[in-house]
Amino acid sequence: MSRSGHLQRKIIHIDMDAFYASVEQRDDPSYRGKPVIVGGSPQGRGVVAAASYEARKYGVHSAMPASRAVKLCPKAVFVKPRFDVYREASQQIREIFLEYTDLVEPLSLDEAYLDVTENHKEIPSATLIAKEIKKRIKEETGLTASAGISINKFLAKIASDMDKPDGIYLISPEKAEAFIEELTIDKFHGVGTATQKKMERMGINTGKDLKAWDEVDLVKQFGKSGHHYYRIARGIDNREVKPNRIRKSIGKERTFAEDISDLEWIQNFLDDLAEKISGSMKKMNAAGKTITLKVRFKNFETITRSQTLYHFTSDAREIATIAKNLLIETAVGEREVRLLGISVSSLNLREGGSFGEQLEIPFKKY
Repeated sequence: MSRSGHLQRKIIHIDMDAFYASVEQRDDPSYRGKPVIVGGSPQGRGVVAAASYEARKYGVHSAMPASRAVKLCPKAVFVKPRFDVYREASQQIREIFLEYTDLVEPLSLDEAYLDVTENHKEIPSATLIAKEIKKRIKEETGLTASAGISINKFLAKIASDMDKPDGIYLISPEKAEAFIEELTIDKFHGVGTATQKKMERMGINTGKDLKAWDEVDLVKQFGKSGHHYYRIARGIDNREVKPNRIRKSIGKERTFAEDISDLEWIQNFLDDLAEKISGSMKKMNAAGKTITLKVRFKNFETITRSQTLYHFTSDAREIATIAKNLLIETAVGEREVRLLGISVSSLNLREGGSFGEQLEIPFKKY
């Protein structure tokens, strides 16, 4: 319990590591271990959208002019952004979140807050939940994430930056005050570069320095933002995690480590996939009318085939049967497959159920 007597919240901030660049390295093994820059061009045109950790070692970062990035890292591999692929990966990751809590607040494609004070799996430890989520993201998407855990959004977000990449960091309630006092001002989210310089001129270099100022004087110096700086210096952040998505479909998919051509194995895989989807739907008291099969071939060509029923279903056998019938309309068996997925949309919420956005997620090959 908090000092005020209210239940202390357990907040996780998940931040994907070098997200765009990591997706590119995942999908093209030749990029792995190399400095990858997403966006811009080797001719020095445009702006960097993202940089791999290998490129960051040279000082390359997002929003940097490509001309500057080329000078810092002449051997960098420049890649055109594939936002459809990044959105797809983000959706897969978000679905993992939703299995633990409905209180998911995405900030962008690569980060989100989760309130796991009460969670679907009734796991008492937010740290254990964060470890599970990180493990599942790695297994199911091939990507790494860093997690920060604390009692509010402000501290959780700071924590997720403390042990990157592929890290996990807890700021416990009893250590929050000391942690903030030792934190340098440049690490405070919400303190921009101009404000940081002004604070440093005022002798405010750490959280302890900021905490020494009273609220009235901070407001005089920084306007309304002074109220915010006064609160964060004391670890006070009462913002709730606010879901802002509407669930439209329930689905799962899998990108294979090796391309698959065995038709019998693929059909069995679709059976397993349908079982997983059916289980998820029943947990949410949901059913749907439209079944969609997604296939990505070895050359990255992606196609979908759909069938809409006259009735709602969450039955695994029916979903699998329709998916396998849709498979006949593709070249699966003749062409090697990189990814397979099934989703169910046109959802109907049964009594007692509730859902936010449901996005497709890969799962492990048995």
